Amino acid sequence: DGRSGTPAMMFEAAGYQLLPVLPEIVLAIGAMASLMIGAWCGPRAAAFITVLAICLLGATGVIEYLLPKGRLVTFGGGFIVDEFARFLKIAALAGSAATLVLSREFIEDDSRRMFEFAILVMLSTVGMMVLISAADLIMLYLGLELMSLALYVVAASNRDNVKSTEAGLKYFVLGALASGMLLYGASLIYGFTGTVSFAGIAAAAKTGSIGIVFGLVFLLAGLCFKVSAVPFHMWTPDVYEGAPTPVTAFFASAPKIAAMAVFTRVVLTAFSGIASEWQQIVVFVAIASMALGSFGAIGQRNIKRMMAYSSIGHMGFALVGLAAGTVEGAQGVLLYLVIYAVMTFGAFTVILAMSRDGQPLEQISDFAGLSRTNPLMAFFFAMLLFSLAGIPPLAGFFAKFYVFTAAIKAGLFALSVIGVITSVVGAFYYLNVIKVMYFDERAEATDAVHIELRSVVAATALFNMLFFAYPAPLVSAATAAAKSLF
Repeated sequence: DGRSGTPAMMFEAAGYQLLPVLPEIVLAIGAMASLMIGAWCGPRAAAFITVLAICLLGATGVIEYLLPKGRLVTFGGGFIVDEFARFLKIAALAGSAATLVLSREFIEDDSRRMFEFAILVMLSTVGMMVLISAADLIMLYLGLELMSLALYVVAASNRDNVKSTEAGLKYFVLGALASGMLLYGASLIYGFTGTVSFAGIAAAAKTGSIGIVFGLVFLLAGLCFKVSAVPFHMWTPDVYEGAPTPVTAFFASAPKIAAMAVFTRVVLTAFSGIASEWQQIVVFVAIASMALGSFGAIGQRNIKRMMAYSSIGHMGFALVGLAAGTVEGAQGVLLYLVIYAVMTFGAFTVILAMSRDGQPLEQISDFAGLSRTNPLMAFFFAMLLFSLAGIPPLAGFFAKFYVFTAAIKAGLFALSVIGVITSVVGAFYYLNVIKVMYFDERAEATDAVHIELRSVVAATALFNMLFFAYPAPLVSAATAAAKSLF
């Protein structure tokens, strides 16, 4: 702003304002410092680095919240911090920090002692934050790859397990294919518009050039892979089943928030002039994801695979709000992402917490009679599953209510009806798990649950149960974030 001594001048280098990227810089430096500590101290530093990473993620969230209000832009307009970015970055940071709280026992196991795990989560989170703030195609790709490369490694982090290494390899190969499609789309868009910035693309796209539409299709195909939407969902069940459960919980929360955030920003800001073209794609993907997620989960016997199909379905529900292309639709997407992340995180925490004689419970039948052996955990899990099914008055019902309301206001009646029908079908497999816990023949007692896991399960279940009593803070924050996009 031209005045020496102001915060903006203090955080300036090479002509670029660094204040908007201060949270990312802090987290990246913290991750690299943690890597040095780990390299120096070896596996025995795993516990310390995990605690340090949780503190760094918390501090980064505080810095993000304390940044000057309003719209901050740097790197030639390629990086933007607005209410939308703040809201979703804090949600992603919370998801990453909660993952590390869940993972402490997994990381500190004597057979693993993986100090790298927390560092990879931090680096992936830096990528998510860059992705959420991306305002041009180059920044989008940098954020996406920084997020994804770390995710490929953590998927295969249980190196002694064949399923885990297979999951990492599948995710890497399919992720590379999706990145190639996204890059091809980005190059087409650049070729036909002559710019990489979302604002420039929005101005050029109004011509409705067929080349831009082709580029848009490839770009959205790459983003659909990242949110595991049909028809680019094929990696999800295998990776969710094969990856260690703390990693699966991570995949289902923070990266989904970041990928859906950039999906929303791209279509609503860069392609606002050709809404009818991308709306058709989003409507098709939403219907296909809701249908496959609902019907595909019915036959699953492994609970992590069931949750993978559930995740595909829920991304379809979130896209219903995006298809509306309005402020209400964007608000619905934001609320859906946060509520979905809390619901699914709680469900995966229960799955992680449940073991028998040191062996994790992964088949749905393993949960038989849980209501008699661990009634409190069974009750919380039932509440989370009811919420995922969208049963009122739990938070999951309100998440669906907001996106369906936005779609109806935008005249997408058929999409809303299909959404409600698939939601009813999806309720079957959640209710099946509850039936197994409460009515099936009692199995042997499960192992004692650690206090960290009990706390996370209780917090997520109570959020879902009590959201209806005081939704105003989250709803108003989501509304402000959605308005900043328009």
